[in-house]
Amino acid sequence: MNAFPQTLKAWRKARRFSQLELAMEADVSTRHLSFLETGRARPSPDMIGRLGDALQLPLAARNEMLTVAGFAAQYPAREWDAQAMAPVRAAVEHTLTAHSPYPAVAFDRLWRMVRMNRPAERLFGPLQIGEGDSLLDLLISDALPPLIENWPEVARHAARRLRTESAAQGGVPELDRVADVLARVPGAGQDDFGPVVPTIYRAGPLRLSLFATIAQFGTPEDLTLDDLKIEMYFPADEETEQALRAMAVAD
Repeated sequence: MNAFPQTLKAWRKARRFSQLELAMEADVSTRHLSFLETGRARPSPDMIGRLGDALQLPLAARNEMLTVAGFAAQYPAREWDAQAMAPVRAAVEHTLTAHSPYPAVAFDRLWRMVRMNRPAERLFGPLQIGEGDSLLDLLISDALPPLIENWPEVARHAARRLRTESAAQGGVPELDRVADVLARVPGAGQDDFGPVVPTIYRAGPLRLSLFATIAQFGTPEDLTLDDLKIEMYFPADEETEQALRAMAVAD
């Protein structure tokens, strides 16, 4: 059975393209696209590449489309410690180190920590999260809500982000499961936090109000890099700025 037509059709619908819209985006005739979806025509690797670009597919999905069409996968998944990854590791380490005294982490598609800078280790250490651990279980544990002052708002935004990331990858059950739990957290209001909703972490006298930016590699040709994100936290108020700098000096 040729699974390519079903795979192509599923991604087209997931991206909410009509056949006409996808045909125009991929610069192919609507007739040929219809033949591809019914199995009357067989795609070439070049055509799969054009469709992947038009659908903005992640590299893993492009590999899947190639293999179900009978071709070899194009994109490898190198180990983080592989020699070829040395420039990437150096770039990640530079970014994390330069961000100190603010926390910064690198994590994969399932929110597993790949690297953390020292401020992030101080932030996540009390929560028993280190390199190799995932934040997904923490997000739905009983340990986190008491430590987050604005937990309902944080949970709501985390659920939205998880669903967005899952949809971009064609559906990731692990992300959807956590998003469903977080979406049921009651009490999210419409308080005016400013231009971003910070995560307000409180443990004893320590109170940190943080917001984050996310960076990704711009031209990945490897599954490991396609999944990797760098999340950098910034202080949302002067109190947090001073606390982070004092913690760095105390090390």
